[in-house]
Amino acid sequence: MLRPRSGDPRIFECLHTPDKLRPLLIGVSARIYYPATPVLDLGGVWTRTLHYLEQSAAVWLARSGALPVMVPGVDSRSLALIGADQIDRYAQALDGLVLQGGNDVCPATYGEEALRPEWAGDAIRDHYELNLIDAFVQAGKPVFGICRGMQLLNVAFGGTLYQDLPTQRPQTGETHFARQAYEQNFHHVDMVPGGWLAHLYPNARHCRVNSIHHQGVKDLAPAFRVEARCPDDDIVEAIRSTRHPFVAGVQWHPEFHGIGEPTVFDDSKLLADFLLACRRASEVTEPVTVERVMRLPSHGGKHGFRPS
Repeated sequence: MLRPRSGDPRIFECLHTPDKLRPLLIGVSARIYYPATPVLDLGGVWTRTLHYLEQSAAVWLARSGALPVMVPGVDSRSLALIGADQIDRYAQALDGLVLQGGNDVCPATYGEEALRPEWAGDAIRDHYELNLIDAFVQAGKPVFGICRGMQLLNVAFGGTLYQDLPTQRPQTGETHFARQAYEQNFHHVDMVPGGWLAHLYPNARHCRVNSIHHQGVKDLAPAFRVEARCPDDDIVEAIRSTRHPFVAGVQWHPEFHGIGEPTVFDDSKLLADFLLACRRASEVTEPVTVERVMRLPSHGGKHGFRPS
């Protein structure tokens, strides 16, 4: 069977025809811009706290046929008090949750002190997203973490992180983060035999992914399984819970992988499997399979998108 490339817009068709299923509503945690951050000094809207969804993440989900819905911070520590029950309402209304990448996880969130001031992380966002994770897991909804999102999943369930890989694991060098290259920094990953990813990709267990992180999983959370590692330094690149139907994350950014790049990992099966879990969790009575989600002719196009 021919498989669509990651982001093929006709994945949308398999979620709507011939089955006429409603589109999935996928919650996406917000990135947060704080006006005190010494990056922009432009006045106007930049004097306000902003909750935002990065374009590439929205496009990645939308091209699959899902409808991305950004979930704003909804508690007093995230500066937008709406009501204690609002997160639960989001978890009940939406079919799954994607945790965006972004700011460092605060070391205090996993019981440590920051080794340097610049590694203090974002405790406000941690608090907000930990509440989101708890609500969606309690509601039986799938959760998928990207980069920081994978790291926070590990912390949420009892794991810890390296605050800075080049400092605490010097052998990593610039393997995982090269400031000038950003999303064009790549390295290989090896899928762990017998795992979820290895099952999804039986013929692609050694692959090439982007890498934009200086933190990493140190102590793995109990009841989680390592799904992939970097062969250069053994750093964890993907994890999945063994206790929940779908709680998983990857250290790379699937939304930054271009369409039709033969040398880069094709994330389409990974996304399809997440959406399959979301479809099942939405209590659709008609059975849905990964094969049906993926049953589309190859688009063959070369049009990608520029990360935002």
